[in-house]
Amino acid sequence: MMTTSTPTEHTQRSALTPMVIIGILFFVFGFVTWLNGALIPFLQIVCDLNEFQALFVTFAFYIAYTVMALPSALILRRTGYKRGMVIGLGIMAVGSLVFIPAAQTTHYAIFLIGLFVLGTGLTILQTAANPYVVCIGPRESAAMRISIMGLLNKGAGIVAPVAFTAWVLTGMDRFEESALVALTADERAARLAELSNRLVEPYIYMAIALVVLALFVHFSALPELNVDADNEDDDEVADKWGILKYPQAVLGAIALFMYVGVEVIAGDTIGLYGRLEGVSHFGSLTAYTMAFMVIGYLAGIALIPRYLSQSKALIGSAFLGVLFTAGVLFGSSESHAISLMLFGWMGIPTVPDTVAFLALLGLANALCWPAIWPLSLQDLGKYTSVGSALLIMGIAGGALIPLVFGYFAETFTTRSAYLVMLPCYAYILFYAFKGHKMRTWSR
Repeated sequence: MMTTSTPTEHTQRSALTPMVIIGILFFVFGFVTWLNGALIPFLQIVCDLNEFQALFVTFAFYIAYTVMALPSALILRRTGYKRGMVIGLGIMAVGSLVFIPAAQTTHYAIFLIGLFVLGTGLTILQTAANPYVVCIGPRESAAMRISIMGLLNKGAGIVAPVAFTAWVLTGMDRFEESALVALTADERAARLAELSNRLVEPYIYMAIALVVLALFVHFSALPELNVDADNEDDDEVADKWGILKYPQAVLGAIALFMYVGVEVIAGDTIGLYGRLEGVSHFGSLTAYTMAFMVIGYLAGIALIPRYLSQSKALIGSAFLGVLFTAGVLFGSSESHAISLMLFGWMGIPTVPDTVAFLALLGLANALCWPAIWPLSLQDLGKYTSVGSALLIMGIAGGALIPLVFGYFAETFTTRSAYLVMLPCYAYILFYAFKGHKMRTWSR
C-alpha cells in the first residue's frame, strides 16, 4: 500500500536534520562561552592575577564579537553559510590548541590570545548559524526554534563548568594560598605548573571534537542558505548611517550592551566571588546561574506572548535584576537559607545567600535578549539588517562592563563592585518603559 506525505510533513522532516545540526552547534556555543566562568578563578590562581587582571578573560573573548563582526560577514559572503560554519569551527579548534602552550608556560597573554581566537571562530560560527534557525522552517514557528536553541545554549552552560570542575578543579586545597605560602618560590612555581598542565588534555580533546564537528557539518546534508540575495538594497548600502534616525534601535543596542555586561558578570564572576566566600566547589557555580536562565527561558516559552508581552517581560526582568543585585550587596554571607530553600532539598550543595542571589540573576537575565531584539528591530523596514548588526556590536558590553567591575573589585571590595549592575538594570528598565516606544529623537 502506497502512502503519501503532506507538504507540512515533508517540511517538518526536511527541517529535522538541519535543526539537529544547528542544535549541536548552539550547544557548542554555550559550552565554550560559559566555560569562562570556571576559567577565571582557575587562571587567577595559575597566573597569580588580581581580580581586574582576571577579568581580561571576558574582555579577550567578547571583544572578538565587535572586532570580527564585519570581517565575519565578508567571509560568509565569499564562502557561503555552510562553509563559513566549517571555517568557524576550524578557527575554534586552533584557539583550543593555543591553550596547550599557554598551560605549559602559564603565560597569561597566551591564554588571552587563545580566548580571542576562540571568540573569533565563535563569531563566524554564530553569524552563520543564526540565520538557519529562522530559515530552515516556517517563519511563524521561528520563535519556537529560537527558544529551543536558547535552551541548548544555556543547558551547555550548566554542563561546561561542572565538567571543568570534575576534570580540572579536583583537590584544589593544595593550590590555595594558605597551602602555597609555606613553599619556596621554586616549589610554588612547580605546583602551579602542575595545576596549569591539567588544561592540556581537555583542550586537546576539545580541539579534536571541534575538528570532527567541522567535518560532520562539511559532509552533512545541511542546505546552503541564500539570504543575502533577498535582502540586498542599494539605498540601505548607500546610507547605513540612516539607522541613527531610529531611537528604538540605537537605544536598544545600548540596552543590549548593558544586558550582556550584567549577564557576563552574573555568569562569569560567580566562581570568583564564591571562592572568596569560601565555597569549595567554586568552579561549578556558573552552572547555578545557567540553571536559573534555563528556568527563565522555559517561563518565557510558556508565558510570551499569550500572557505576557515582550515589553512587560523586559520590565519584570529589569526589576528582578535590581532586586537580586540588592540581595548580593546587602544579603548575608553567613546564611545559606536562600539556596537551602531553592535547591538544598535536591541534594545540591548550598552556598551563602549572597552567592545564591548572584545565581538568581540568571533568572532575571533570561528574557532580556529575547525581548530586546524584537523591540529594537520593530518598524525599521529596510534598515532591519543594519539594526541587527548594530545590536551585535552591543555584545561588546560583555568585554567592557566586567572590566569596570574588576576595577572596582580591586579598588574596593568584590561585593561592593556589584553596584555597577544597578545602573545597567536601571537603563534596561528605562528602555522597557519608554525607549522602545520612541520613533523620533524629539520625544
